[in-house]
Amino acid sequence: MADQNLKEVAHFLWEAGTLKSARRTGWWMAGVRDPESVAEHAWRASVIASVIATLEGADPARAAHLAVWHDSQESRTGDVNHLGRKYGGSAADPKDVTEGQTAGMPEVLRAAVRAVVAEYEARETPEAVCARDADKLECMLQGLEYKAQGYAGAQRWIDNSRARVVTESGQRLADELLAQGPLDWLREAMGEKSERGQ
Repeated sequence: MADQNLKEVAHFLWEAGTLKSARRTGWWMAGVRDPESVAEHAWRASVIASVIATLEGADPARAAHLAVWHDSQESRTGDVNHLGRKYGGSAADPKDVTEGQTAGMPEVLRAAVRAVVAEYEARETPEAVCARDADKLECMLQGLEYKAQGYAGAQRWIDNSRARVVTESGQRLADELLAQGPLDWLREAMGEKSERGQ
């Protein structure tokens, strides 16, 4: 490894950092002025992926790894919401973008990153299915949080995301999330009753 040039890897790490500032633009349509970043979304999606994969008997570390990388291309394409895609925005294939991002990296790293993105996009392995469900559940969960903050328009994202969850564990978890409020966990931890009477 010592003889490999890591210049392009370092470039990518700077590039990946831009996802901490890149906003998830679909939430603007729901009226959210300062929506979550792509990096914030990917972090919670990776946690959710590990949970779903564990419940489904898949590899939780692999599912979380896939979820971490699932939107990494948005450092170059931006987060184009579904309406923007209708007009040709960000029609780039994530595998093609990843190819460009990793072009100068050492072969071992280039091949590994490209394989992760290809696996996620193919959605054929149990881990990729769990990671995709995690992406949808994270969006649903974020929508529930925004709705609780007064953004009624978030309901569309809640409904659309819930409808796309396919694993049994993901569906059951979605239903449980829908039955709770965003602060129920805190009330329970403090020994209080939830607003929903639990």
